[in-house]
Amino acid sequence: MDGKERILSRIQSDCDESVRKIAEHAKHECDRITSAAQHEADKQAASVAQQAAQKAARAKASAQSRAQLEKRNALLKRRREEIDKTVGALEEYLLGLGDFEYFEALYRLAAQLKGQSGEVLLNQKDLNRLPENFEKRLQAAGLDATVSKTPAAISGGFILKNGDVEENMEFCAIISSKRDEIEDLIHQELFAK
Repeated sequence: MDGKERILSRIQSDCDESVRKIAEHAKHECDRITSAAQHEADKQAASVAQQAAQKAARAKASAQSRAQLEKRNALLKRRREEIDKTVGALEEYLLGLGDFEYFEALYRLAAQLKGQSGEVLLNQKDLNRLPENFEKRLQAAGLDATVSKTPAAISGGFILKNGDVEENMEFCAIISSKRDEIEDLIHQELFAK
């Protein structure tokens, strides 16, 4: 080998060594970058997964809350309908009483006004079926009243009028004024667990 070939061989050897070192350094850098990128991707994937899980948990909790609220509202609506139906049936029952039972109910209402006086207003139906001793029975109940011959626009029960003061003893007015108590009783009977 002459000097020229040795120089070329040496240059070739130095070049090969430089290429090997560059390739080794490039591979090392590529591995480092790939590893860092994989670590960052794993970190971001975990963060996205955690956020998605939290969002799903919030959505599930919100859906459950909405479902419970809708169920509660539906139950309350149904209870209200049942109470309204029962209250309506109560008034219907009172209005449907036979003459004797009906006027006995009026005497019990009159007893609640014991000591008062005035004029009793009844509807036309009640005026037509009025017992002969009605005023005497009112007095026996403690109510000093006469019966007005003018019919009142009420469904059942009576109104006691004394001047400008009226005591409304109409069945629907009494039921309305006692609605909370009636609802409590109905609730206990129908919906007690």
